[in-house]
Formats: sequence, structure tokens, C-alpha cells
Amino acid sequence: PVTWRWSHARHHTDTIIVGRDAEIAVMRPPDLLRAALAFTGILDFRYSLPTLVRNAFGSISPDEKSFIPEMELHKVVTAARWHVAIYVATIVLALCLWSFLPLVLIGLPRLYGSWHMVLTGLLQHIGLADNVTDHRLNTRTVYMNPISRFIYWNMNYHVEHHMFPMVPYHALPRLHELIKHDLPEPNPSMWHAYREVWPVLLKQLQYEDYFLKRELPPTAKPYRDEFHALTVPAAAE
Repeated sequence: PVTWRWSHARHHTDTIIVGRDAEIAVMRPPDLLRAALAFTGILDFRYSLPTLVRNAFGSISPDEKSFIPEMELHKVVTAARWHVAIYVATIVLALCLWSFLPLVLIGLPRLYGSWHMVLTGLLQHIGLADNVTDHRLNTRTVYMNPISRFIYWNMNYHVEHHMFPMVPYHALPRLHELIKHDLPEPNPSMWHAYREVWPVLLKQLQYEDYFLKRELPPTAKPYRDEFHALTVPAAAE
């Protein structure tokens, strides 16, 4: 959780900036098999669990150190050790009881319970522009059904969440109504969003620089390309 807190802070600061954002869900060209496996949680066992164990032994990678403040590094190790201890205790309890029930409650839900998180979460940025500093162009808002919105804590208002991350989840619908004149048209449903993004992913298999350009309404403040063309080289220095 400590690592994720700071990687997510970087994600909000440098959203889909390649080489900076540690949470790009689908890189270009897209690995469609990996994206499909994300719905099962298998990749977390393959990648996140070894990382957790490594952190528990006090090893923190250079990439992690690039976004975790030095004063927070000890918390990474402590949190990882607590998590490993809970997992070990769960396995021991399952063996003692000779029952899968402890594993059904702790650990395995990440395999069979992650599909909705992935279903909603993939739509946040997939297929949109990278290396731009305007959340309206690299982030997607989708109108969702009430059940998904409840489970997702209104994160379907994702452009709004990125622009004003301190606004609590319950206020995001109101925020949307206040600023929607400045935002691209939201997708009316998840089904519509996936129908929109699927052709983009297929085209990126051949042309990885292709992306879906979000159109800003006439009432929106324009994206000033010249500002970013001047500031990016300075930032790189």
C-alpha cells in the first residue's frame, strides 16, 4: 500500500508520461493477452507477489526509489512484512484446518474478484494520448450503471478525479456538472467505451503512435501546444 500510494501520486502528476508513470495499464503496442489476463488477477501473483516478498526482505528497486520519498522507504518494508505475515498465517491456518476457507477469504479473491476492477479501470486511460499534460486528453469519463458506480466509488468520473484529486468520491458527480463544459463528451456507457477503444487497440498493433484524440467542446479552454513544446525540453534538462 505504501508503494502504491506513491506510485499513484506519480501517476496523477505525470499521467501516461512514458518513463515517469509507473501505472500505465496498457503500453504501446498493446499486449492484448496481458490485458486479458488482468481480468483474472494472475499477473498479480506473477509480478506483485514477488515484489512484496522482495520489499519484505528490505530490497527496494531503483524505480521504486524514484517515486517513493526517502523518509517513507522504511514504511514500504514494514507494510510488506505485515502483508507477508498475514499471507503466511492464512496458509498455516488453512493447513491446520485442512480447509480452503481461509484462502477463499484472504488471497484468492484477488484471482476471482478482480474482474470488475479491471473492467472499469482499463477504461481510465486506454487508447488515449500519452506524453501530454492535459488530463482531458489522456483520461476518460464514462457514465456507468449505479451498481458499478457504487463499487467503483464514482471513479468513472475519472477526468474530474485527475483534475481535482482531493475532491472526495461522493462529490465527483457534482463536480462533473460544474465543469463538464470544459471536458470532452463522456462515453454514455462502458459498452460504448469499449466499442470505441477496441479499434484503436487493433490499429496500435500496427501503428503504435496511433491514439484516440479527445475532442474538446467549443466552451472548453483550448490545449496550448506551444506552452508544452517550450516547457518539456526545459523540464528534461
